[in-house]
Amino acid sequence: MKIENMLTTIDNYAATQGDQAVYDVLGEHHTYADLKHDSDAVAAYIDGLNLPAKAPVMVLAGQEYEALVTFVGLSKSGHAYIPVDINSANERLTSILEIAQPAAIVAVDPLPIDGLDIPVVEPQKLRIVMQADVDYQMEHAVSGDDNYYIIFTSGTTGKPKGVQISHNNLLSFTNWMITAEAFSAPKQPQMLAQPPYSFDLSVMYWAPTLALGGTLYALPRPVIEDFKQLFAVLPDLPIEVWTSTPSFADMVMLSDDFNAEKMPQIKYFYFDGEELTVSTAQRLRERFPDARIVNAYGPTEATVALSAVAITDEMLASGERLPIGYTKPDSPTYILDLDGNEVPNGEKGEIVVTGPAVSKGYLNNPEKTATAFFEYNGQPAYHTGDYGIMDDDGLLHYAGRMDFQIKFNGYRIELEEVSHILNLSDMVESAVAVPRYNDQHKVQQLLAYVVPKPGLLEQYDKPLKLTQAIKATLSDDMMPYMMPSRFIYRDELPLTPNGKVDIKALIAEVNKS
Repeated sequence: MKIENMLTTIDNYAATQGDQAVYDVLGEHHTYADLKHDSDAVAAYIDGLNLPAKAPVMVLAGQEYEALVTFVGLSKSGHAYIPVDINSANERLTSILEIAQPAAIVAVDPLPIDGLDIPVVEPQKLRIVMQADVDYQMEHAVSGDDNYYIIFTSGTTGKPKGVQISHNNLLSFTNWMITAEAFSAPKQPQMLAQPPYSFDLSVMYWAPTLALGGTLYALPRPVIEDFKQLFAVLPDLPIEVWTSTPSFADMVMLSDDFNAEKMPQIKYFYFDGEELTVSTAQRLRERFPDARIVNAYGPTEATVALSAVAITDEMLASGERLPIGYTKPDSPTYILDLDGNEVPNGEKGEIVVTGPAVSKGYLNNPEKTATAFFEYNGQPAYHTGDYGIMDDDGLLHYAGRMDFQIKFNGYRIELEEVSHILNLSDMVESAVAVPRYNDQHKVQQLLAYVVPKPGLLEQYDKPLKLTQAIKATLSDDMMPYMMPSRFIYRDELPLTPNGKVDIKALIAEVNKS
């Protein structure tokens, strides 16, 4: 089964299985009929705002049902949506607004900034809008090469980059995921909806679920952040497919109740967003011996994932770094050397992906787009910046980042962005962020090397107190997942011959064996 249009597929389920739950938030059910009714109402309201055609709209939301309604409603009205998480720092919100220039904002949750000169649909207004009975006709919905959504990732200068994903891009990914042997996606999947919508891993749960007429089981952030609540709620969720980062699975495995005996309905684990280590996969296999564990890989710029593989016992027994999958049939993927030449199987080079899932580029950022996107063998192509090795069986293996971009707790983080924000503190003279890796090449800790303003170390009798004070000055500027857990204080930072901070030397220092 393949789908031709995401929106008509969703609406068709309202006609054929209208009473089927599409979204469940801790027992609060919403059906496919509800989703059609409510998204039609939102689409009609958005049309009434007379926004410029195809202009993007920012959506500030968590895991609420209203978020899904808004996304579908905007798509029906011909507008790409920009999902922004409710815990985003104000500086990030402002940066995205400056770069994206959205035509409007739909605030599923209260917007923490004001004084904007574009329409803002407040939470209470949105819920009133959704109640309207509308006979909506999709006459100018998002389709083809129109942007379906735009997800902002980190940028190297402190400015995030908006990755444009079209309806065609989305179909390429979705149709692969619902037909590929690696995933073996079940019919009407009962899927965990945990990663935030601002993180493209979320597409790995909502796209196949909506394409196959399944149900999304959302975990609100307050539940996730309270281990007691989380561990109490999980066994009661009738989820069949678990989609998350490996780090979230590691966290949940702190509970002894996370096992097949207590949660026998879980039959699939889909992982993406960061490297799946052997140790995580082994522990999961012990807990869920009959479940399918799928390791997927791909950048946001190539629509979520470009490869996937079901992890076998042989892979686990070898103890070697797990492969990241067989590539999508419609997305030829190459390993290139620094001169752009293809390397033989077994040799390391940059992973370059081509095909219909490759984004058209970064929103309103032609310079960065020209650097990362190009054409190869007559197809759109993207420089992933990841080293990889292709073996003789066509199995792709990850071999690390080419630059200082890291994956930490499932989030893609530019070290330069963290450093940029650290230097915003009026208590900091200079600072850089440095990752510490464990023996499985996974980022275990994010540290900061800091040169404080003169006299501050003497003013605070303990370094920990100074660290707490600096973190307090950054609380409005830095996302919590980006905040280094440890600050190392120095009188000065090492420099390269070019006069730049020698980050490689600091990385080597914190990763001494």
